Amino acid sequence: MPGDGGDTSRPLRLNAKVSLRDEAFGALAYHHDTRRLVFLKSRPLVELVRRLEEYGSGFEAINALVRPEEHAIYARALESLSRSEIVCGR
Repeated sequence: MPGDGGDTSRPLRLNAKVSLRDEAFGALAYHHDTRRLVFLKSRPLVELVRRLEEYGSGFEAINALVRPEEHAIYARALESLSRSEIVCGR
């Protein structure tokens, strides 16, 4: 939801209005309503975004898919993607 601040403690998913296109660096995320283009700059971030619905929250997905020393980096990334409406609550 817009303006939610990107809370990773809630269930998240890739926004249905967003298409991901794989690239060598990660992926391009295109929001069909806002026409915003966002670069996902790592393959692990792309995997995390694609698999969000498998977990009870963004935090649980990060814990399962990301090395512990990188948790804060990926939490900030999900918060930013939520503010950009690339990922959203479910």
